Amino acid sequence: MGFTGLARWINAPSTGLDLIRENIMRNHHGQLRGRWFLSVKSYRSTLGSIPGLPVHSERSMCTLTMNENVFVLLEDPAAPTRADIVQNSQTTDGQVFPVPPHYRTTFLTLRPPGALEQVLHQLRARWIPVRQTAPGTQRSQGGQQLSVEGFVFAIGNDWLVRVGHVVLAGGAVKGMLLEAEYLPLPVLHSQTADGTSELLSNLLTSVLPNIREAKTVAVTISDSQWEEVLWDREEEERQLSQEKAESEGDPDSIYVFGDEGLASEKKGDWIGVDRDRRSAFLIIGALKSEGIL
Repeated sequence: MGFTGLARWINAPSTGLDLIRENIMRNHHGQLRGRWFLSVKSYRSTLGSIPGLPVHSERSMCTLTMNENVFVLLEDPAAPTRADIVQNSQTTDGQVFPVPPHYRTTFLTLRPPGALEQVLHQLRARWIPVRQTAPGTQRSQGGQQLSVEGFVFAIGNDWLVRVGHVVLAGGAVKGMLLEAEYLPLPVLHSQTADGTSELLSNLLTSVLPNIREAKTVAVTISDSQWEEVLWDREEEERQLSQEKAESEGDPDSIYVFGDEGLASEKKGDWIGVDRDRRSAFLIIGALKSEGIL
């Protein structure tokens, strides 16, 4: 798994996939590796329908199924971000702010596909799909609402390129997604604030066909935003507890664990499921920003 960049071709024609496929195979000597398929669903809460429960705004939930993993993004507009709490605690001397039960954004990884829908149905949870199949008919909780359908190409030994149409439930196409993965590096630090990489941007630009008035945008996330998404309450509490124990421990103690100072995998590196998580978060964010979800 390598470092990945994502882009949207907003006004791609229905022939966009064929044009990119021809460009990659003819001009980049690319090889077709297989199909690229993602399933995306969106839900909203119905807490406002509970008598006597004041709800300022409903919560949203989006799920993206990628292979055997389901990535779930929950957003509560009424909840603070973790950055807000940290900033307030730093600017206010001595005042302790209560830790909220959850922050504005929660990002989960679940498996197997379909398990979340079963839990929602069994618990009769107050979540309903956002999209409908036809006026007056509610789409079932297990129904697919949007998909990304395309191909995966290999360019040499260093690159994987995924391209696909964004297909709505009724069959309408809403542009394309393009994802380039640079395999040699799991992490590629960028000097720009939004985390974009010139190397990846150049590759994505080169695989696009030369079409007049093509509207393309890079889909990015800054390191601070990704840190907010990756925050883990249990992990933070474990680290604080460990730091406290180390600060209060006996420096002359003969008991050592033997793994101090060893290099460890940095959380959030673009390898394994972390790469897929970041890719899924970017795709959901891009579709939500355009109002497709």
